[in-house]
Amino acid sequence: MKKRVYIETTIPSYLTAWPSRDLIIAAHQQITRDWWQNERVEYELYLSAPVLRESAGGDEEAARLRLESLAEIVELAVTEEAESLADSLRLAVPLPERAAVDALHISVATVSGMDYLLTWNCTHIANATLRSRIESVCRSQGYAAPIICTPEELRSSEDE
Repeated sequence: MKKRVYIETTIPSYLTAWPSRDLIIAAHQQITRDWWQNERVEYELYLSAPVLRESAGGDEEAARLRLESLAEIVELAVTEEAESLADSLRLAVPLPERAAVDALHISVATVSGMDYLLTWNCTHIANATLRSRIESVCRSQGYAAPIICTPEELRSSEDE
């Protein structure tokens, strides 16, 4: 049985963006492209309406490319349980109001039983200093948080 991966908005953004002049971002973009090409077939991929909404924003051509990359991915429902968990995450972690959608990504992935949440958002999602608080809030509401990681971390164990 394949592991289930929630794809957060930074993944299609890095996947389809023009190469950055910033070396770190350019490396993250290439890692994302490599993961998408070589690793994603090992997993069942999921997203949510907030991913689609965020991906549709900005430059029209860039939005089209992001949405095309997501076209075959199953959409998870944003349930009342997910909204409640997101509220708890915003208060207890705590996450700033501008990160409300980040809390929703975490909560949808958690409530839906994802094994992984894949992201390059290392400020509010894949942040080692917040991880234990995120996991604690999820546990307190009866859920196991997914493993939050970047494409660089989510690779098959086979030698390259």
